[in-house]
Amino acid sequence: MDVEPFGPGSMHWDTTGEYRNLLVAGSALVLQTMHPAVGAAVAEHSTYKDDPWGRLTRTLESVQKWVYADGPAEGERLRRVHRTIGGVDEQGRPYHALNGEAWAWVHLSLFERFIALNRYFGTPFTAAQERRFYAESRQLGAILKVPEREMPADLEAFWRYFDDMVAERLEAHPTALDVLSVLRGTPAPPGLPRPLRRLWTPVGVGSGEFNHFVTVGTLPAAVRRKLGLRWTAREERRLRHLGHAVAVLTPRLPERLRYMPIAYHARKAARTSRRIDRQLRSA
Repeated sequence: MDVEPFGPGSMHWDTTGEYRNLLVAGSALVLQTMHPAVGAAVAEHSTYKDDPWGRLTRTLESVQKWVYADGPAEGERLRRVHRTIGGVDEQGRPYHALNGEAWAWVHLSLFERFIALNRYFGTPFTAAQERRFYAESRQLGAILKVPEREMPADLEAFWRYFDDMVAERLEAHPTALDVLSVLRGTPAPPGLPRPLRRLWTPVGVGSGEFNHFVTVGTLPAAVRRKLGLRWTAREERRLRHLGHAVAVLTPRLPERLRYMPIAYHARKAARTSRRIDRQLRSA
């Protein structure tokens, strides 16, 4: 069955390609690798340790293609890449990257991260916007061939699913803890626009420490408890101040600095196409 691609007017079109998504990229990987199957697969087959920004760049390019290019083709490519990834983890549990529950968790956890991103670094979604964005996330799940049975039917069902996954399925997996350690030593990403790079290194905080700070701070409290991570009211206030600065700055950036390349060029091409269509209709 064909799935409607994303385009101008959709929420994913406006948000997926923004550079500010980098601020929750680390926490997304932590959440995903807390699932035992994902944690085992990433530990055995990912390059996040040796080439963290290269790995992230490839991931971000893939995510942009879901929305701004041929999403179904990219989804099929991802499934081909993951088809041979499987084995037995350190506890003797079999795993496979295309396990339905694990494949769905990688996708659905991104919805929660988008909500967190806008809560901390933008304008929080209204209830209606959350519903619309979740409906689009289910649409994206269909593009990526996430099993229908693994995707909660509506927003209320999603939050029940998310809370249950955190409480019952996720664990303080060694890979998730290792990701946190790697993030602490990671410099600012290459290619980050200069205004955002200045925010990356506030006074007295190195890039890696800042990355770790933002990652831990934006994780749900229940996840921090499960991972044994400390978080104070003072740190929360610092994060909120940073988030306000990002929320104020982002809309003022030129589009070429606000959006990653694939997204920027797709948005520019879409505007050009609409302008030509209007000219032809009025001719």
